[in-house]
Parts: sequence; C-alpha cells; structure tokens
Amino acid sequence: MNPQSLNVLIVVPTLQVGAADTGVVELVRILAAAGHHPIVASSGGRLAEVVEAAGGENVQLDMDSQNPAVVLRNAFALVRLVRERRCDVVHAHGRAAAWSAFACAKMTGLPFLTTWHKGFRQQNAFKRIYNSVMARGVRVIAVSEQIALLVNDRYGTSWDRLVVVPASVDTGRFDPAHVSRERIDAMRRSWGVGRGDKLILVTGRMLRRKGHHVAVRAISRLKAMGVKDFVCVFTAEDQGTRYAAELWDQVMASEIADVVRISGLIEDLPAAYGAASVVVSAAVQPEGLQRALLEAQAMARPVIVSELGAGADVVLAPPAVPHDRMTGLRFATGDDSALAAALIQLFSLPESAQQAIGARGRAWVLEHFTAAAVSEMTLKLYADVAAQRTAA
Repeated sequence: MNPQSLNVLIVVPTLQVGAADTGVVELVRILAAAGHHPIVASSGGRLAEVVEAAGGENVQLDMDSQNPAVVLRNAFALVRLVRERRCDVVHAHGRAAAWSAFACAKMTGLPFLTTWHKGFRQQNAFKRIYNSVMARGVRVIAVSEQIALLVNDRYGTSWDRLVVVPASVDTGRFDPAHVSRERIDAMRRSWGVGRGDKLILVTGRMLRRKGHHVAVRAISRLKAMGVKDFVCVFTAEDQGTRYAAELWDQVMASEIADVVRISGLIEDLPAAYGAASVVVSAAVQPEGLQRALLEAQAMARPVIVSELGAGADVVLAPPAVPHDRMTGLRFATGDDSALAAALIQLFSLPESAQQAIGARGRAWVLEHFTAAAVSEMTLKLYADVAAQRTAA
C-alpha cells in the first residue's frame, strides 16, 4: 500500500446535515486535496453533491438501515466495492453503517477506523453492544477530549488507539471583518428583531438531545423576571417531528411565542452569528464538538453551553479558566434556571467586556481549529495507519 495515494472507503448513514455528515465532507476535502481517493458509501442526501465537488466519489447504499439483513447485505456490497476500487482503508462514521464496514474490514483484512462525532445513549445492554462497533477501530477518532474520555470510560479503549481530531472552521468565511452591517441588519429584520433587542441564537437540529426545551424554559424564566428587549431564535428547521410539536406546545403554554422564532434553513450563517448577542447550546447529551459553537466563536460571539454541550477544549469557561480568559459561560445540563442566570450574567456585563469575550473566542478558534491544523492531524493519522499495515 502506497501511503502517498490511498483509496479510502468512507461509510456514513446519510449525507444530510448531521455532525457525521458534515464531518465526512470535511474528511473528503482533506483526503482529495492530498491526492487520495475518497469513496463515500451512504444512503445519500443534500450533501452528496458537495462530496463530489470536494473530489469524492458517491456510492448509494441503504447505509442508514438498522435491519440486520440489510446491514449484512451492505457488508457484502462493501466487500465488492473494496475489491473493485482496491481500497486501502475503511473508515466508519455512524453505527449502522459501521457494523457493515466492520464486517467488510474483517473479510478483506483492511484497517478499520471509526470517528465518534457525539456521545451515543446507552439505555440498555443492547444499545451498549450496538454502540460498541464504534470502539473497535484500529484507530478510534474522537472529535473532542470529552468524547475520547467517554469512549475510554465506557469501553476501556486504550489511549494508543484513541486520537482526538477536531472539526475545523473556515475562518475566512466566518470572520466578522468580512460580514457587512447590511447582511447582519437583513438577518435581524427577517426574524423581526428590533434594533435595540438582544438576540439569543440557540443552535442544533430539532432533536430532544439538543435541549431546545431547556432553552424554552429559560426564556420563559427571563420573561417572568421582567427581562425585556430580547428575541430567541432556534437555528433549526421544524421538520414536523413529535419533538418539534411538543416544543411549540411548550412555547405557547409559556406565553413566549412573541419572543421565540424558528429560523428554518439559514443560507447566510456568518450573518446569523453576526446578528446574535450570544449563541447557546443547551444539549442534554454529550455533543463532543458542535461546529456551530466553533463558527460562533470564530465570528467573535460569546457562547453559553451546557456541561454536555461542549468540553473545556472547545469553550473556555469559568471555573476551568479565569474570567479574563473565558470565551463563554457554562451551566449545569438540563438546568433552565442556571441557563437563565448565565444569560443575565452575560447581558449584565459592559458591552466592552462582551466584545472582549468574543475576541478571545475568535483567537481560540484561530489557534486550534483551522483547516490547515485539522488537515495535518488527519493526514498524519492516515500515514501512520498505512505505515503500520505495510510493516505488518
């Protein structure tokens, strides 16, 4: 196997908008730019065209199915693909797809890599077994230290197999110096946000684990305490799920519909962050590394995160760092009163202090989450795996 030019089979359930989906797009860009040939097997989605534009090859299979018969059928389809394309490495993102990829790697003798983009729930023994495939790689990649610790704690995965490779941010696109006042004002007008209103931007898809219900309760508390001149926008599409319906029932029951918006698909994300006074993640499950939090910090915006929303390697917050180093605040997961208190604490700071927090956030991202830094880590990992296989 020539480590200078690898054929890499990447498997992922879908190519929609999730963390694994966007992580695969980033991996394809890195590998293709370095002269490798990434082949992505998925059930397809809106990012399939982006994969091809980045230099990858798409193969459509029913990779998001959890049906054991389909998983087995996919394994044999992947074996054929590996042999036809003469693949050198199999890299899985997501559990159902990973079981097919793991079987394929076993049958072909190829190195098997996995990437953990978030912490999966383990409600019972079956879920523990189902999730365990993501800990079976010769290298187990975690997108944050929080996720690496979780994998080590749950499965005893050795630290010589675990490696942290974060996501990167396009710091040129997400640069406040490159976003005009006109774009920001247009975004605020589209949400009905007044010129003097504070804008709370809540990140994450419309999923229960993202903790939107916690944010709704916190907003209700703010309004009950007499806090005025603010609007809360959820940066998610209402996909017609039961959770979305429950959330709106909660909004209506709390009588806060006048200050809550759901954005739908945002085309101009830099302007959305630029329009915000603060960006919030209220996640109630381990989220690892949310790209939105990096993008917000790159746009010099303060962030407020739950303890499971981001680790100390993503957001610098007291008490882990002194106040003059913080890029945001942290609150106890699921505690809406603590989130409301954090929002009040931030809004009580002088404008200059809030701007200083944002500036430190951008500096933090520029130091640790650039495309060049993540590309270097990724390519080194692949080179090490290639070298070990050659030596074997």
